[in-house]
Amino acid sequence: MATRSRLALLLAPILGLPVALGLVSHRSASHEPAGDVSPYVLSYTMTRIDGTAERLDAYKGKVILLVNVASKCGLTPQYEALQSLYESKKEKGFVVLAFPANNFMGQEPGTNEEIAAFCESKYNVTFPMFEKVSVKGKDACELYKQLASLPKPLGGEPSWNFTKFLIDREGNVVQRFEPRTKPDAKELVSRIDELLAAP
Repeated sequence: MATRSRLALLLAPILGLPVALGLVSHRSASHEPAGDVSPYVLSYTMTRIDGTAERLDAYKGKVILLVNVASKCGLTPQYEALQSLYESKKEKGFVVLAFPANNFMGQEPGTNEEIAAFCESKYNVTFPMFEKVSVKGKDACELYKQLASLPKPLGGEPSWNFTKFLIDREGNVVQRFEPRTKPDAKELVSRIDELLAAP
């Protein structure tokens, strides 16, 4: 014990007395958890489905529903409700931003041109569509990497197609809705209305 006490006194100036005495564990900075990830997600430049580059901060000031979509999924009919939701609230400052992705069972195999044609002809989609991206895994685009890094239940990788992230007028993610929550679900619509009514 005497040897341990002498060693503790020697290490105290370096590690701090509580660490040296073994009262708390010592971790190097490289092993500390990453700092808080900002919920602000409009700092990226993405590519629209027609190939046009667009800064997401162009949508700052609007309430945004950000959705990863797919054309051959059992949830694909949600496009219709997304379009209705967009049309009913766009004049109040609401927008849907859709990101096609092929991460789940290969349910978005088409090219950007094919996806755009499908959405327009089948569902008359007029809300902004972006080019196909990866939304999970090592090859996920930077936007979805940030979403995945947010603390749960707000963040995390999408669990399936049509995972929905709700973003306030300041550009911060404020709520997440899982794929089976339909765009016209009461809890989603009421939350959108709250954000639209906020000053």
